[in-house]
Amino acid sequence: MPTKSPEEAIRANAELVVEKFRLLSDLGPRFGYNRESVAWVEGFVEQERRKPDITHDSEAKLVQIIASYLGECIIRVHGGLWREHEGTWGVFFDDANAVFPFHKVRKQFQHGLEGGDSILSFFDLIGPVILHKS
Repeated sequence: MPTKSPEEAIRANAELVVEKFRLLSDLGPRFGYNRESVAWVEGFVEQERRKPDITHDSEAKLVQIIASYLGECIIRVHGGLWREHEGTWGVFFDDANAVFPFHKVRKQFQHGLEGGDSILSFFDLIGPVILHKS
């Protein structure tokens, strides 16, 4: 069986999130690559990060899976392509504009909403800040 490319692995992780969270969330079939679902995932991250028994490994796995999903949401709503830059995968809109979902999800796990790290705000700011520059 051929090995998946990094982009294929990211997309597979994103599909896993949609499949699993569609069942877990109260959104049902509405859960997908959209703002409403990103808002639900943000709440999920907040619940998970507060668990006293969360291990570094389980957090790292959640970051990988959730960031893959967040990046795919960004691509499907705002455009862009996955690209590696200095060892980190990001969504690039052009050579000068990119966002890094893996960093953002990791920061929300570390600092939480109370620390100013929100994946929903990150998602919401892409349109007005990156895509609609003058």
